[in-house]
Amino acid sequence: MTISRRALLTTMPAVVAALAATLSTPAARAEDFPTKTVTVYTAFAPGSGPDAVLRIVADKLGKLWNQRVLVENRPGGGGFIAMEAARRAPADGYALLQLDSEHLAAVPHLYKSRNFETLKVFDPVTTLFRTNFFVAVPTDSKWKTMADLVGAAKAAPGKLTFGSWGVGSPGHLGGEQLELLTGVDMVHVPFREVSMLYTSVGNGEPAWSFATLPSSQGAFKAGKIRYLAIAAPKRQPQMPDVPTVAEAGGPAGLEVNSFVVLVAPKGIRPAVRDRIHADVTKVLADPEVKARYETFAFENLGWSPEEIERQAAVKSKTYGDLVKRKSISLE
Repeated sequence: MTISRRALLTTMPAVVAALAATLSTPAARAEDFPTKTVTVYTAFAPGSGPDAVLRIVADKLGKLWNQRVLVENRPGGGGFIAMEAARRAPADGYALLQLDSEHLAAVPHLYKSRNFETLKVFDPVTTLFRTNFFVAVPTDSKWKTMADLVGAAKAAPGKLTFGSWGVGSPGHLGGEQLELLTGVDMVHVPFREVSMLYTSVGNGEPAWSFATLPSSQGAFKAGKIRYLAIAAPKRQPQMPDVPTVAEAGGPAGLEVNSFVVLVAPKGIRPAVRDRIHADVTKVLADPEVKARYETFAFENLGWSPEEIERQAAVKSKTYGDLVKRKSISLE
């Protein structure tokens, strides 16, 4: 069939317009995002530090976007309850998920039979914060330094206890890392609730544990526990008198921390991901949010999605070695 020159000239503008509209749709959608409610699933329980920060960020994002940003708590199951809820959603940016670095880097090693790799199911979007861990002991403990703690562990192989808020938690794997770096053998005591952990540490059983400031401040302010050191390269501004592990006579290479991120179901378009990343960055610069971070001793990282993947890979290597060393499993 032959198309006349006049017909071609008549239809061409419409074709060009349709093509231009098609090509511009993704950019327009990203620019206008969001146009409806955004739901953020979280693997953390209501009232926890990550939950508190997320709700502040969600409120600020809602005002910035002029859309509702709902927080849905789905704790438990090693993070799989929240991850399953989020992974079923379309990869359009309207469903996000709050996880920590252990969900990204430890879960694949702890649940081997599931053959589940978190960052093959989700795309990193942005960081929310990082928190460092202190070494907490009873207030009346005779240990004054990390050297004292390590010395006590060496003097009683397989007898000194340390607690955490669960198998595979940073508190547990951090203790395993301390064992590896110092050549000691200790007994891990997992607790179901963080509040029970620090009450028990204050009573001397277990002998010590790792702790964040938000989770342990109740016991600290009540005079039940004190901090021997912080497992970080430098001191925490909120606790300037607490030395680093290295300064306190412990292994210089011991760094125990956790970072918390937002991820999206795999396949989110880069333009939408970048929009969310940029807007969360704006929110984290808000004075009210910065003040809350100061209270919690949370660090704003500002990592790109690519940096999140890189840092998760570093932790995965560390956790994989620790899990293999003790055949740790949650299956």
